[in-house]
Amino acid sequence: MRIDVDRGRCCGAGMCALTAPEVFDQSEDDGLVVVLDAAPAPEHEAAVRRAATLCPSGAITL
Repeated sequence: MRIDVDRGRCCGAGMCALTAPEVFDQSEDDGLVVVLDAAPAPEHEAAVRRAATLCPSGAITL
C-alpha cells in the first residue's frame, strides 16, 4: 500500500491521526496532515483504509 495526501485539500479535521496514529499526524504549524509512513506495514492497512474513508476532504488516496 502506498499513501498519497493532498495537503491543499486537507481541512485539518484530524480523523486520520485519530484513526491511524502510527501512520498519520498533524502539523503543529498549520494543523494539516503529515504522513509518518508512506508505505505502512500490513498490520496498519485496515486503519489506513478507514482513515482515508473518514477524511472529510478526501485528501488521502491509497
